[in-house]
Amino acid sequence: MPNPHRRLSDPRELNALAHPVRMAIIELLSVSGPLTATELADRLDETPANCSWHLRKLAQHGFVEEAEGGKGRQRPWQVPGLGFHWDEEHGAGSIDERRAAQALSEVVMGRAIDRLREAQERAPEEPEEWRAATSNTEMVAWLTADELKEMNEAIEAVLDRHVERLTDPKQRPAGARLCEFVSWGVPVSFPGVEPA
Repeated sequence: MPNPHRRLSDPRELNALAHPVRMAIIELLSVSGPLTATELADRLDETPANCSWHLRKLAQHGFVEEAEGGKGRQRPWQVPGLGFHWDEEHGAGSIDERRAAQALSEVVMGRAIDRLREAQERAPEEPEEWRAATSNTEMVAWLTADELKEMNEAIEAVLDRHVERLTDPKQRPAGARLCEFVSWGVPVSFPGVEPA
């Protein structure tokens, strides 16, 4: 199944997103819909001027656009589509693309790990049903390249199962909360362990 997310390969695009405030803006606009720079500033503990500056930088690369219903400082912004895809492999693209892709991956994963830590800190206050539904999983397995690819595609398909709920609040069941899943399937190296 083709990846529906916007493919990024231009180092300038990758670098434009590889900033924690810009990524936070993209995340909030993706899950909350159109917001003004002032609304973003309130949620991100930033200044409206700083959020406006970052919004303009994101707009230069088509990551955000003005939404209807506002003027001047009260104009809302929105994302034109959900999700991004970029390559970080060592053989793909120019060295500038690979460096920019790695920087963006580090920002994205760093933000996800920070949210995991925050969720773990809040866990004791969560209702029992939410504590029971929460899971952390880590495993290693002996796989061929084809099997690794197949597993990654299967996991991605499961993670995309409810993607329409991000943009259509009517699809969200009563009691639904925003939940995050982070997945990676990569070959790893353990000291003294050679490929089969």
